[in-house]
Amino acid sequence: VQLVDTGGGLVQPGGSLNLSCAASGDNLSSGVISWFRQAPGNEREFVTAIRWSDGETYYTHSVKGRFIISRDNAKTTAYLQMNSLKPEDTAVYYCAAQVRYSPYFITTDGMDSWGKGTLVIVSS
Repeated sequence: VQLVDTGGGLVQPGGSLNLSCAASGDNLSSGVISWFRQAPGNEREFVTAIRWSDGETYYTHSVKGRFIISRDNAKTTAYLQMNSLKPEDTAVYYCAAQVRYSPYFITTDGMDSWGKGTLVIVSS
């Protein structure tokens, strides 16, 4: 699967951004799209995921209630709506694909493909 992640930028605290992850190549119908992020000096961490077959979603605790992951089957695109952004959300955000579902979609090693990343800066 080839992934193109876009939509990052500079936003003030409390603001919103919508990231996109366009997928092409392998069929994702049995897989998962996850978003990870990596802040300077930190390891890449899981943020959220969506199971393509039924739309089941998963969130890390720090973004629950603020971020929403969704998908558009026709466009084979996943979206990450980020609301109430905080300075600690500043990071490079990566989408990643798991072609066939496994419970390791929250780990970097569990993913098959990665986008190049898009930078999100939350600052006044």
